[in-house]
Amino acid sequence: MPLGQSIGHVLAEPLTALCDLPSFDTSAMDGWAVAGPGPWALQAGGSILAGRGESPPLEDGTAVRIATGARIPPEATAVIRAEHARTDAGQRLLYADRRVTPGQDIRPRGQECRSGDLLLPAAALVTPAALGLAAAAGYDELAVVPRPTVEILVLGDELLAAGLPYDGLIRDALGPMLGPWLDALGAETVATRWLGDDAGALYRAVTASGADLVLTTGGTAAGPVDHVHSVLRKAGAELLVDGVGVRPGHPMLLARLPARTEAGGEDSPAGHLVGLPGNPLAAVSGLLTLAEPLLRGLAGLPAPVPYRAPLRGEVRAHPYDTRLVPVVHRAGYLVPLHYNGPAMLRGIAAADGLAVVPPAGARHGEELEVLDLPWTPS
Repeated sequence: MPLGQSIGHVLAEPLTALCDLPSFDTSAMDGWAVAGPGPWALQAGGSILAGRGESPPLEDGTAVRIATGARIPPEATAVIRAEHARTDAGQRLLYADRRVTPGQDIRPRGQECRSGDLLLPAAALVTPAALGLAAAAGYDELAVVPRPTVEILVLGDELLAAGLPYDGLIRDALGPMLGPWLDALGAETVATRWLGDDAGALYRAVTASGADLVLTTGGTAAGPVDHVHSVLRKAGAELLVDGVGVRPGHPMLLARLPARTEAGGEDSPAGHLVGLPGNPLAAVSGLLTLAEPLLRGLAGLPAPVPYRAPLRGEVRAHPYDTRLVPVVHRAGYLVPLHYNGPAMLRGIAAADGLAVVPPAGARHGEELEVLDLPWTPS
């Protein structure tokens, strides 16, 4: 992939230096290149500038102006910073105001790395700094793991794409939210489609999709218009997770879709389907616990390091399921937020993450595991 497009991907192979860094001895400062002990006779002929070829050797006892990043002339023994040197009245001799040591303010060839050195291991994230390092080391392209592609299918006849709710219709909150959220997880959202409660349309969309992951919203329970299970059976999918003991979000599911036969007769790799509940906060639960780990694996990203933090206050128990409760970090504690019902987004919109509350509930000071949101500062 071209260098500038690889940001946010992970390396598919180790990044090794294609050249020495720096590739020649360079000046670390604007000043004077000198040879031998001083005072030094000023060499005629102007300054040595960055981006120029090799200069003639510097004779012992002489000095020449040099710019930061310029190539050190052969036989030079040190660079004296401009602010640490002075010339005589006739501009013939250079004197140092401080002791000069051999090699000072010279970046020697290969100081940072030698050609062939390992710079970053495979699976390292391509950050802006990694991008700069790769460019400095001579790369124009990087071998990266491709972003997993996702197609979002929003289900529900009651959903509006715009405007205010009316006559039993409600605004769709998940369609606008899921694409950017998935992109923040390292995926590439290729399409967001609104299908309504139509089993035939859902079957055609699922079986025709070429995405690595199909993400559906709603339709995962057992209601009269919940078609996801029947469509998966008809498509020959393998159901891997069918409901989770968590609130909100318990009807979430994960399935492996069968490989599709392409026009040329070749089978495409099997994709996956994550079925999210239709309630917004319940959908977020499924997004964090099923979709995110799957996408991290497909993208080659490491799992986040789990951590725990103490709770401020109490969180009531669910009779038998784990609860996921929106929280913020305050002075070393997890503070539960209000508006944490399955259909609510007000709490999660202000949250840093979801606290994992066991079925027994949680008391003040108890340490709980936290599922951070993709944009939570580490």
